[in-house]
Amino acid sequence: MRATFLSILFMLQFIFSYGQVDNQSTKNTSLGFELDALPYITGGYYGSAWVGHNHFRYRAVIANVEVPDFFVEDGFTNNEVQAYAAIIDYFFKPGFEGWWIGTGLEYWDSKIQTDAKLETAEFNNTIFTLGGGYVWKFYKNFYLNPWAAGHLRIAGDKDVIVDDSTFETSAFTPEFSLKLGWHF
Repeated sequence: MRATFLSILFMLQFIFSYGQVDNQSTKNTSLGFELDALPYITGGYYGSAWVGHNHFRYRAVIANVEVPDFFVEDGFTNNEVQAYAAIIDYFFKPGFEGWWIGTGLEYWDSKIQTDAKLETAEFNNTIFTLGGGYVWKFYKNFYLNPWAAGHLRIAGDKDVIVDDSTFETSAFTPEFSLKLGWHF
């Protein structure tokens, strides 16, 4: 866990120091914020701040998702994921609009219960993520960003014991949603 946290801190340091060593004009640099619909629909939250330069966007993300029971293994309930991420995106067009692809690392701090709800088990995973989407600016600097991603567990808990049952964490998790963003 400590190594994962330090890795994310290192990536964030890189993200926020990148523009300080660049001798190019800052007119190709932008800052922005995003909200994602999926976590809010499930009763959680999502916040992302980003800095972009030329075709690259560097994002720091914090999110909380209450996984709907129909996505959770039978016999288990109340799967909640607190996620922290550092992501680097590449835009094919200038101006941080149009198609983009991105990758990064995430740390998922999670909990789960059985249907009996006797105990709550806590577990965590380090995730490699790869995704993409399309940014459509609809009014000045406001934009919509439909996106999809795949999340691959690369470290952390695989089997979680709760109420004498074993919950097996997914090796791969697909995700899609819609973000609302603004940049200046």
